[in-house]
Amino acid sequence: MSTLNSISDRALDLASSVGDNLKHAVPQAGKWLEAGAKLGALKGGARVAGMIVRRNPAIAIATAAGAGLLWYAARRKARQAESGNGSIEGSSKRVDAKRSTSARKRPARTRTTRGSTASAD
Repeated sequence: MSTLNSISDRALDLASSVGDNLKHAVPQAGKWLEAGAKLGALKGGARVAGMIVRRNPAIAIATAAGAGLLWYAARRKARQAESGNGSIEGSSKRVDAKRSTSARKRPARTRTTRGSTASAD
């Protein structure tokens, strides 16, 4: 019984020492695990996207066109902001509207009927 206990103790010691050595030898193991999780999510997302595109190609085309238009608008706005043509510096002055003192009447408009002509006599 003591021999079995000593073998299991040795196995535990060996496993813990290998784990410690591996942890010290590869400090970026967490980064690798994180990158693997990201790649797995990307693969699953690509599979779902492919299935949606196969079932609804019109929606996929509309989505791509909308994304392209948004990209183009953002690029165009960035270029305009870069060139400085977006705003114009200037000054303004408020002018209050005033009525004129002389009340001038306009002549009344003459109304013509449809179809009447001067040469109808």
